[in-house]
Amino acid sequence: QSQLVDSGGGLVQPGGSLRLSCAAIGFSLDSYAIGWFRQVPGKEREDISCISTRDGSIFYADSVKDRFTISIDNAKKTVYLQMIGLKPEDTGLYYCATQLPGTPARCDRGGSGWSAIGYSGQGTQVTVSS
Repeated sequence: QSQLVDSGGGLVQPGGSLRLSCAAIGFSLDSYAIGWFRQVPGKEREDISCISTRDGSIFYADSVKDRFTISIDNAKKTVYLQMIGLKPEDTGLYYCATQLPGTPARCDRGGSGWSAIGYSGQGTQVTVSS
């Protein structure tokens, strides 16, 4: 069964680092945009980052620029989100997702530019607290 499996979250002190992973199981990431999203209870979903395997475009939310780095290992079919300089406001459930298959693999507005989400991970909790 095709799915995304995300992992790597945890509890970290302010200023610390984490690396999240998003592995594609059962399908190739070719011609996909893969986004990372953050969900906090009571708040709207926030688009954190996105990478397109179609054109290599990358998106970062203003709140994470210069601190988070998205990358892809095509051989491992895995997308990573390296997070440094973590702040308490980075706390939330992070999950990865793709655009709906067959629709444009775009990242110019992160996942907000997609007509619909295709595959989605189950989420990994990141808590930044002292």
